[in-house]
Amino acid sequence: MEGNNKCCCGSFLERFKPYIAMISLQFGYAGMNIITKVSLNRGMSHYVLVVYRHAFATAAIAPFALVLERKVRPRMTFLMFMQIFVLGLLGPVIDQNLYYAGLKFTSPTYSCAISNMLPAMTFVMAVVCRMEKVDLRKVRCIAKVIGTVVTIAGAMLMTLYKGQAMDFFWSQYMHRPKNYEPVNPSDSAEHDWVKGSILLIIATLAWASFFILQAVALRKYSAQLSLTALVCGMGTLQSIAVTFVMEHNPSAWNIGWDMNLFAAAYAGIISSGIAYYVQGIVMQQRGPVFVTAFSPLMMIIVAVMGAFILAEKIYLGGVIGSILIVVGLYSVLWGKYKENQEKEAEILIPQTIKGCTVQNGRMQTVLEGIEENDIDMQEDEARKESVPAVAISVPKD
Repeated sequence: MEGNNKCCCGSFLERFKPYIAMISLQFGYAGMNIITKVSLNRGMSHYVLVVYRHAFATAAIAPFALVLERKVRPRMTFLMFMQIFVLGLLGPVIDQNLYYAGLKFTSPTYSCAISNMLPAMTFVMAVVCRMEKVDLRKVRCIAKVIGTVVTIAGAMLMTLYKGQAMDFFWSQYMHRPKNYEPVNPSDSAEHDWVKGSILLIIATLAWASFFILQAVALRKYSAQLSLTALVCGMGTLQSIAVTFVMEHNPSAWNIGWDMNLFAAAYAGIISSGIAYYVQGIVMQQRGPVFVTAFSPLMMIIVAVMGAFILAEKIYLGGVIGSILIVVGLYSVLWGKYKENQEKEAEILIPQTIKGCTVQNGRMQTVLEGIEENDIDMQEDEARKESVPAVAISVPKD
């Protein structure tokens, strides 16, 4: 009985391991948004932050990749090198530089709300690249489409409709730093707010492209740790080149034992190194759409953390939008869960039929008996054909 309970528990954990991994990553991303916002508010250059972030990520992942995957690392080809080059350009350079710039002009909660378009962008790109199939005759496909639309609607509602400020029971415990002004759009900052929104949308598009290309690269380069280290290393070199062009102040490279160092280390090790690796593993099992479907959770976590740490106000539009996002997220995940169940059934049913036996082990399946009879018949035919061949053979002098 204990064995059956352990087996069921192990099966449960194995099935829900991708969900636990992706939810944990969203907490890591949420912390990164808050910490980097504080660092950017203190004057750190986002170009320099991207360089240090991926330098930390490379230093953290490369030793494990060299030791653990030395025997399974595929051979590097020119095509794979170009894919790694483009991955470094899409993720570390384009996405993160533009995201940090948009974050600086807006707020963490708003940036996460714009980023909630990521599942929709990834789903559309996956359909175009034939990584996802849409059959509107199936309920699970309808659920994914409707969930994507509802998620976008919730994010847009948060963006376009503010409403009145909401007072929650934790409002009296909110930490309000001295001389800190909440980052909310005003008439004087409307231009920066719009510019930040455009930068965030472009960054989200680059991030969706990164997921699609990463899924393609993992088909040929299955060593996830090595691929993560190579992408982070390539992103570091490319970010250094971009920073030299865009950042002309040499003092911007100075970093001490302060929040700037902590932001770079946290973002590099957690949000780049570990995140790229975990996303790659989950993506091989469930696909890019499943990975990106969890991004709306980050916005809700950031909204709560921002209320405590950055004294951001939560408005009615944000609450309604969050509810819609959760509903849309559940719909997409339900569709992916049903799709995964169908795939597992397609794989398990033939194996079950082939290996099925009666409980007492006395009888084998008809299919195994047929296979054995076929093998015996083939062996008999082979013996018959070999007899005349031996009879007519003449040895050479």
